[in-house]
Amino acid sequence: MASMAKKGLQQYLLQLQNHPLRTKAMTAAVLSAVSDIVAQKLSGIPRLQLKRLLLKVILGFGYLGPFGHFMHIILDKIFKGKKDTKTVAKKVAVEQLTASPWNNLVFMIYYGLVIEGRPWFHVKTKIKKEYPKVQFTSWTFWPVVGWINHQYVPLQFRVIFHSVVACFWGIFLNLQARSMPITKG
Repeated sequence: MASMAKKGLQQYLLQLQNHPLRTKAMTAAVLSAVSDIVAQKLSGIPRLQLKRLLLKVILGFGYLGPFGHFMHIILDKIFKGKKDTKTVAKKVAVEQLTASPWNNLVFMIYYGLVIEGRPWFHVKTKIKKEYPKVQFTSWTFWPVVGWINHQYVPLQFRVIFHSVVACFWGIFLNLQARSMPITKG
């Protein structure tokens, strides 16, 4: 069993080296699926909603993996140099002031419009109400993750590390973004 896991890891690392964007996109898709399955179960959804799951996989593959891939490359080009405290702090600050608010907003819009199929009016109302809480919570959690990522994780593994942690963050976002049923009255 251990040798099978070792071979699997070696194959994964080879794919990551030869096809980094595709591998990161696929990893983000798989971890988005895991995150959504857990979030659905925690939400008390009795049967797995496959359409919702597929839409989350598409978000992971089409947006989250590629966005992270290019974001980390850009940050390393902007802030060249050693992994000194000042450089890492700058990377974390830029990430938290740009990518973090943007990604949380994209997620909430995508979740409301695409996954839940809500009209823009309802999505906008939900964002106005919940986005500040989500973003402030993000700023209490993600800077630490960003610091560890930029300080200790090699560039080729940063998106993967981020995606693993984001799997748990996605559970939180799913639970926050979940809308209450629309009442007619």
